[in-house]
Amino acid sequence: MTASRLPEVIPVRRGDELDWDRLAAYLRANLDGLAPLDSVRQFRNGSANLTYLLEFGDRRLVVRRPPFGDLAIGAHDMSREHRALSRLWRHYPRAPRAYLLCQDHAIVGSDFLVLEYREGIVVWSSVPPTLARSSDAARRIAFAVVDALAELHLLDPETVGVCDLGRPAGFVDRQLAGWRNRWRATSKAATMTLVDEVAEALAATRPETVRNAILHNDFKIDNCQFRPDDPDRVISVFDWDMATVGDPMVDLGILLNYWPDPSDRPDDGPVHPAGLQAMGLPARSEVVERYAAVTGADVSLAGWYEAFGCWKTAIVIAQLHDRYLRGDSHDDRQAAKVDYLLPLARRARSILARL
Repeated sequence: MTASRLPEVIPVRRGDELDWDRLAAYLRANLDGLAPLDSVRQFRNGSANLTYLLEFGDRRLVVRRPPFGDLAIGAHDMSREHRALSRLWRHYPRAPRAYLLCQDHAIVGSDFLVLEYREGIVVWSSVPPTLARSSDAARRIAFAVVDALAELHLLDPETVGVCDLGRPAGFVDRQLAGWRNRWRATSKAATMTLVDEVAEALAATRPETVRNAILHNDFKIDNCQFRPDDPDRVISVFDWDMATVGDPMVDLGILLNYWPDPSDRPDDGPVHPAGLQAMGLPARSEVVERYAAVTGADVSLAGWYEAFGCWKTAIVIAQLHDRYLRGDSHDDRQAAKVDYLLPLARRARSILARL
């Protein structure tokens, strides 16, 4: 199968081109056995980092770099992703192996990461046809995603060798402060005070951290990959540039923030790919129960972490929209996503009010 026939890749978007000759020369000098570069395609999905598929003869490599333009401090951290994936794959087979981190900006204009390519399918807005042949496929996919998150959280950061990814003490407080600072730097901050009100409510009701674990920090269905014929196990988890060590309930809250529920109203639902709500996924309460069953965690305050996930996602959307307005992003999807900002803030407030 050539790159042009892989459904997850498209021609490189206008404005997202790199110096392919220079990049290929660097890779061939630093990785053994590469043939000449045959093709370059771009992964069609994802909202921020630029991810490309390069084919050198029969070998495929994934190259990831941050988006163009000014970036928030600590965002889109290729070095962090490399530290995670150069170690984690030995203990968590769902993590793709990182081969190389390049910090010479003369190659592509930024740090970049080189990863193994894994073939499989990602669930976006419906059950893929090959998985749909399995009975009760949507629920099986859902619980496989929850299990993949739970099993990550059961790993010992010291055994894996990733303790340097984060500082667990004070993690949640730093998250609240850091994301609030990012919000204040966006163009919407002056006119949308609700996001600051939610920040104050989150800080006033913050739960105490019970334990620490390895966090993915953006865990969701479409960051998981399956074999075409097996809905019961996630084979890969992608996008580790925010990986850290901290309160694992933050990861659960982020997953819930993206998860549709049969009880959602049109004006009070999470942000997710269109169609996901009609797929037949289990309710968010079942997600929480499954996570608790696998990890043994106390999930009584999962709602706070879900509210945090909504609030954080709203700020991410505001950042991405600002980059689009500045011309740093050429992804037209970012123009419309800003419409989710206020509903997400309202949803976070509503969740907190029910606690």
